[in-house]
Amino acid sequence: MTSVQPFIAVIIDDEPQIRKLLHVSLTAENYTVYEAENGRLGLTEIIYRKPDVVLLDLGLPDMDGIDVIRRLREWSKIPIIVLSVRESVEEKVKALDAGADDYLTKPFHTAELFARLRAVVRHSQGVAQQNEIITGELKIDLASRTVFYKGLEIHLTATEFALLKLLAINLGKVITHKQLLLDIWGPASEENAHYLRVYMRHLRKKIETDPSVPKLLINEPGIGYRLIKLPNGKNI
Repeated sequence: MTSVQPFIAVIIDDEPQIRKLLHVSLTAENYTVYEAENGRLGLTEIIYRKPDVVLLDLGLPDMDGIDVIRRLREWSKIPIIVLSVRESVEEKVKALDAGADDYLTKPFHTAELFARLRAVVRHSQGVAQQNEIITGELKIDLASRTVFYKGLEIHLTATEFALLKLLAINLGKVITHKQLLLDIWGPASEENAHYLRVYMRHLRKKIETDPSVPKLLINEPGIGYRLIKLPNGKNI
Protein backbone atom coordinates (compact mmCIF):
# COMPACT_ATOMS: atom_id res chain seq x y z
CA MET A 1 0.00 0.00 0.00
CA THR A 2 1.37 3.42 -0.93
CA SER A 3 1.40 6.27 1.55
CA VAL A 4 -0.34 9.48 0.52
CA GLN A 5 1.78 12.50 1.35
CA PRO A 6 -0.20 15.29 3.05
CA PHE A 7 -0.54 18.71 1.54
CA ILE A 8 1.62 21.34 3.22
CA ALA A 9 0.29 24.67 4.48
CA VAL A 10 2.07 27.64 6.03
CA ILE A 11 0.00 29.91 8.29
CA ILE A 12 1.23 33.48 8.76
CA ASP A 13 -0.81 35.15 11.50
CA ASP A 14 0.11 36.94 14.72
CA GLU A 15 -2.96 35.67 16.62
CA PRO A 16 -2.16 32.39 18.45
CA GLN A 17 -5.85 31.49 18.67
CA ILE A 18 -6.32 31.76 14.91
CA ARG A 19 -3.17 29.73 14.25
CA LYS A 20 -4.36 27.06 16.67
CA LEU A 21 -7.83 26.88 15.07
CA LEU A 22 -6.35 26.64 11.58
CA HIS A 23 -3.73 24.12 12.67
CA VAL A 24 -6.32 21.78 14.19
CA SER A 25 -8.71 22.13 11.24
CA LEU A 26 -6.03 21.65 8.58
CA THR A 27 -4.43 18.70 10.33
CA ALA A 28 -7.82 16.98 10.42
CA GLU A 29 -7.93 17.38 6.62
CA ASN A 30 -4.54 15.70 6.11
CA TYR A 31 -2.46 18.87 5.87
CA THR A 32 0.97 19.20 7.40
CA VAL A 33 0.94 22.65 8.98
CA TYR A 34 3.70 25.13 9.82
CA GLU A 35 3.16 28.45 11.56
CA ALA A 36 4.75 31.88 11.63
CA GLU A 37 3.79 34.86 13.78
CA ASN A 38 5.15 37.54 11.48
CA GLY A 39 5.97 38.19 7.84
CA ARG A 40 9.72 37.60 7.91
CA LEU A 41 9.38 34.26 9.67
CA GLY A 42 6.58 33.38 7.28
CA LEU A 43 8.73 33.98 4.20
CA THR A 44 11.49 31.88 5.74
CA GLU A 45 9.03 29.05 6.43
CA ILE A 46 7.81 29.19 2.83
CA ILE A 47 11.35 28.89 1.48
CA TYR A 48 12.16 26.00 3.81
CA ARG A 49 8.86 24.05 3.83
CA LYS A 50 7.86 24.25 0.12
CA PRO A 51 4.11 24.50 0.94
CA ASP A 52 1.18 23.85 -1.36
CA VAL A 53 -0.67 26.88 0.02
CA VAL A 54 -0.11 29.92 2.24
CA LEU A 55 -2.78 31.31 4.60
CA LEU A 56 -1.91 34.93 5.28
CA ASP A 57 -3.18 37.60 7.66
CA LEU A 58 -2.64 41.19 6.55
CA GLY A 59 -2.18 42.82 9.96
CA LEU A 60 1.25 41.48 10.90
CA PRO A 61 3.51 43.07 13.54
CA ASP A 62 6.60 43.52 11.36
CA MET A 63 5.21 44.24 7.88
CA ASP A 64 1.91 44.52 6.10
CA GLY A 65 0.61 41.32 4.56
CA ILE A 66 0.46 43.07 1.17
CA ASP A 67 4.25 43.40 1.32
CA VAL A 68 4.54 39.68 2.08
CA ILE A 69 2.46 38.92 -1.02
CA ARG A 70 4.58 41.20 -3.20
CA ARG A 71 7.85 39.73 -1.95
CA LEU A 72 6.63 36.20 -2.43
CA ARG A 73 5.37 36.94 -5.93
CA GLU A 74 8.84 38.11 -6.94
CA TRP A 75 9.92 34.47 -7.05
CA SER A 76 7.02 32.09 -6.37
CA LYS A 77 3.56 31.17 -7.63
CA ILE A 78 2.53 29.34 -4.44
CA PRO A 79 -1.22 29.88 -3.87
CA ILE A 80 -2.01 32.53 -1.25
CA ILE A 81 -5.34 32.85 0.56
CA VAL A 82 -5.68 36.04 2.61
CA LEU A 83 -7.56 35.68 5.90
CA SER A 84 -8.21 39.15 7.28
CA VAL A 85 -10.60 41.27 9.32
CA ARG A 86 -10.20 43.98 6.69
CA GLU A 87 -13.44 43.80 4.75
CA SER A 88 -13.37 46.86 2.51
CA VAL A 89 -13.43 46.38 -1.23
CA GLU A 90 -10.28 48.49 -1.50
CA GLU A 91 -8.30 46.13 0.74
CA LYS A 92 -9.51 43.07 -1.15
CA VAL A 93 -8.61 44.63 -4.50
CA LYS A 94 -5.17 45.64 -3.19
CA ALA A 95 -4.41 42.11 -1.98
CA LEU A 96 -5.64 40.43 -5.15
CA ASP A 97 -3.78 42.89 -7.36
CA ALA A 98 -0.60 42.23 -5.35
CA GLY A 99 -0.88 38.54 -6.22
CA ALA A 100 -3.18 36.84 -3.70
CA ASP A 101 -5.30 34.02 -5.15
CA ASP A 102 -8.28 34.45 -2.83
CA TYR A 103 -9.52 36.58 0.06
CA LEU A 104 -11.65 35.46 2.99
CA THR A 105 -12.89 37.82 5.69
CA LYS A 106 -12.61 36.87 9.36
CA PRO A 107 -14.58 35.33 10.96
CA PHE A 108 -15.12 32.58 8.40
CA HIS A 109 -16.67 29.13 8.21
CA THR A 110 -14.12 26.33 7.95
CA ALA A 111 -16.25 24.62 5.29
CA GLU A 112 -15.90 27.68 3.06
CA LEU A 113 -12.17 27.89 3.76
CA PHE A 114 -11.64 24.29 2.70
CA ALA A 115 -13.69 24.78 -0.45
CA ARG A 116 -11.45 27.72 -1.36
CA LEU A 117 -8.34 25.73 -0.44
CA ARG A 118 -9.39 22.90 -2.74
CA ALA A 119 -9.99 25.39 -5.54
CA VAL A 120 -6.64 27.20 -5.33
CA VAL A 121 -4.63 23.98 -4.88
CA ARG A 122 -6.50 22.39 -7.78
CA HIS A 123 -5.78 25.43 -9.93
CA SER A 124 -2.09 25.46 -9.00
CA GLN A 125 -1.78 21.79 -9.97
CA GLY A 126 -3.82 22.29 -13.12
CA VAL A 127 -0.91 22.63 -15.54
CA ALA A 128 -2.16 20.68 -18.57
CA GLN A 129 -5.00 19.53 -16.29
CA GLN A 130 -2.80 16.70 -15.06
CA ASN A 131 -2.70 15.02 -11.67
CA GLU A 132 -0.19 12.48 -12.92
CA ILE A 133 2.90 12.88 -15.07
CA ILE A 134 4.58 9.83 -16.57
CA THR A 135 7.83 9.67 -18.49
CA GLY A 136 9.51 6.34 -19.14
CA GLU A 137 9.22 4.32 -15.94
CA LEU A 138 8.91 7.41 -13.74
CA LYS A 139 5.46 8.39 -12.46
CA ILE A 140 4.81 11.57 -10.48
CA ASP A 141 1.41 11.86 -8.81
CA LEU A 142 0.92 15.56 -8.09
CA ALA A 143 -2.31 15.05 -6.13
CA SER A 144 -0.84 12.60 -3.63
CA ARG A 145 2.74 13.94 -3.82
CA THR A 146 4.06 10.44 -4.50
CA VAL A 147 6.75 9.32 -6.95
CA PHE A 148 7.23 5.86 -8.42
CA TYR A 149 10.13 4.47 -10.41
CA LYS A 150 9.83 1.05 -12.06
CA GLY A 151 6.68 0.48 -10.01
CA LEU A 152 8.29 1.16 -6.63
CA GLU A 153 7.52 4.20 -4.51
CA ILE A 154 10.52 6.48 -4.11
CA HIS A 155 10.97 8.61 -1.01
CA LEU A 156 11.86 12.20 -1.79
CA THR A 157 12.53 15.08 0.57
CA ALA A 158 10.33 18.18 0.29
CA THR A 159 13.04 19.97 -1.69
CA GLU A 160 13.64 17.01 -3.99
CA PHE A 161 9.92 16.71 -4.71
CA ALA A 162 9.54 20.46 -5.32
CA LEU A 163 12.44 20.36 -7.78
CA LEU A 164 11.16 17.27 -9.61
CA LYS A 165 7.60 18.67 -9.72
CA LEU A 166 8.79 21.93 -11.29
CA LEU A 167 10.67 20.02 -13.98
CA ALA A 168 7.78 17.58 -14.49
CA ILE A 169 5.08 20.20 -15.07
CA ASN A 170 7.44 21.68 -17.67
CA LEU A 171 8.20 18.26 -19.15
CA GLY A 172 10.67 18.45 -22.01
CA LYS A 173 11.38 22.15 -21.46
CA VAL A 174 14.65 23.57 -20.20
CA ILE A 175 14.28 25.45 -16.90
CA THR A 176 17.14 27.86 -16.32
CA HIS A 177 19.45 27.64 -13.32
CA LYS A 178 18.20 31.05 -12.18
CA GLN A 179 14.52 30.06 -12.31
CA LEU A 180 15.12 26.76 -10.51
CA LEU A 181 17.05 28.50 -7.75
CA LEU A 182 14.42 31.22 -7.35
CA ASP A 183 11.45 28.85 -7.34
CA ILE A 184 12.94 26.26 -5.00
CA TRP A 185 15.26 28.24 -2.71
CA GLY A 186 13.87 31.73 -2.97
CA PRO A 187 15.53 35.14 -3.34
CA ALA A 188 19.23 35.58 -2.56
CA SER A 189 19.95 32.07 -3.81
CA GLU A 190 20.85 32.84 -7.41
CA GLU A 191 24.58 32.61 -6.76
CA ASN A 192 24.29 29.21 -5.06
CA ALA A 193 24.39 27.01 -8.14
CA HIS A 194 25.95 24.23 -6.07
CA TYR A 195 22.48 23.66 -4.53
CA LEU A 196 21.28 22.45 -7.90
CA ARG A 197 24.25 20.18 -8.49
CA VAL A 198 23.82 18.54 -5.09
CA TYR A 199 20.07 17.98 -5.39
CA MET A 200 20.25 16.83 -9.00
CA ARG A 201 22.82 14.26 -7.93
CA HIS A 202 20.44 13.08 -5.17
CA LEU A 203 17.50 12.87 -7.58
CA ARG A 204 19.48 10.98 -10.21
CA LYS A 205 20.48 8.36 -7.64
CA LYS A 206 16.78 7.76 -6.97
CA ILE A 207 15.21 7.89 -10.45
CA GLU A 208 17.93 6.96 -12.92
CA THR A 209 19.01 3.42 -13.79
CA ASP A 210 22.59 4.68 -14.10
CA PRO A 211 23.00 8.08 -12.40
CA SER A 212 26.36 8.59 -14.12
CA VAL A 213 24.64 8.37 -17.53
CA PRO A 214 21.30 10.13 -16.93
CA LYS A 215 18.44 9.56 -19.36
CA LEU A 216 15.74 11.55 -17.55
CA LEU A 217 17.32 14.50 -15.75
CA ILE A 218 19.43 16.22 -18.35
CA ASN A 219 21.83 19.10 -17.79
CA GLU A 220 21.96 21.73 -20.51
CA PRO A 221 25.44 23.21 -19.85
CA GLY A 222 25.37 26.88 -18.98
CA ILE A 223 21.56 27.03 -19.24
CA GLY A 224 19.66 24.73 -16.89
CA TYR A 225 17.99 21.34 -16.57
CA ARG A 226 15.08 19.50 -18.12
CA LEU A 227 13.14 16.31 -17.51
CA ILE A 228 13.04 14.31 -20.73
CA LYS A 229 9.76 12.99 -22.13
CA LEU A 230 10.08 9.24 -22.83
CA PRO A 231 7.46 6.70 -23.97
CA ASN A 232 5.52 5.47 -20.94
CA GLY A 233 6.90 2.31 -19.45
CA LYS A 234 9.98 2.35 -21.67
CA ASN A 235 13.05 0.73 -20.14
CA ILE A 236 15.91 3.16 -19.86
